[in-house]
Amino acid sequence: MSIGILGTGHYLPTNVVTNHDLEKIVDTNDEWIRTRTGIHERRLATDDIDTSDMAYHASIEALKDANVKAEDIDLILVATVTPDTAFPSIACLIQDRLGAVNAAAMDVGAACAGFMYGVITANQFIAAGTYKNVLVVGSEKLSKITDWTDRSTCVLFGDGAGAAVIGEVSEGKGILSFELGANGAGGKELYLNKEDHIIMNGREVFKFAVRQMPESTIHVVEKIGLSREDVDYLVPHQANIRIMEAARERLGISEDKMAKSIERFGNNSSASIPMALSEAVKEGKIKDNDLIVLVGFGGGLTWGAVAMRWGR
Repeated sequence: MSIGILGTGHYLPTNVVTNHDLEKIVDTNDEWIRTRTGIHERRLATDDIDTSDMAYHASIEALKDANVKAEDIDLILVATVTPDTAFPSIACLIQDRLGAVNAAAMDVGAACAGFMYGVITANQFIAAGTYKNVLVVGSEKLSKITDWTDRSTCVLFGDGAGAAVIGEVSEGKGILSFELGANGAGGKELYLNKEDHIIMNGREVFKFAVRQMPESTIHVVEKIGLSREDVDYLVPHQANIRIMEAARERLGISEDKMAKSIERFGNNSSASIPMALSEAVKEGKIKDNDLIVLVGFGGGLTWGAVAMRWGR
């Protein structure tokens, strides 16, 4: 059985917060943010929109794109570090709202690599014959765990959601190889403190990311007997433009072959890869039969990559 992505969707809050807006609340400036992160603006959800709301809207779009009914979904996996509440899970909340009455549901906690963990978990369930259609969502309201007095982190993050329906695709298409990993010893470099604020050692996370993203990309491509030159499109976690560019250059991939939404959306943690993927698909940047690689890293420390042949 070939297993791949049947449809994608994403949702962004309408509230745009620019670097100039942040200048008014913290000691920073537009040039400093742009040169160090690549971010020009980000979307922040208002008080009346929570993580489950964004997950729901992205899921509706993905189901429509996949031409799959909610009642035909067997499992819902939501990657998030910002659930509405500790429980019930976001997956259960949107199961009810979508009317996915036949689906099991659970959240996945792997920070920014969460969507990769979700996609690979979905792949394993389908390959085992347990389920047929799995909805995987990455949704984050990072604005509620951001310390808006910390200029080193508050400029980075945005809110949003992305979703994908995973199921059987044509022979030769879909997921060809994958890699998951974790280094718990590095957990102290990126974590949530007792005040529920993101704490990050930027220097150490940067070093980890610029090493791990290219390595994971090369690993999943070599597993299928191909090389980095065969990659048609790269969808990396949108963490920081310097990390993304360092990885791209190490891989020898041209700029037009890498998804880049960070300028407009910032770092959306587990939502960044599915959002960037959905946008690239809708803009026609990913074409049928393209070899694409999704690759992410996050707190934990965690990482994951998938090589797939695009198409249904």
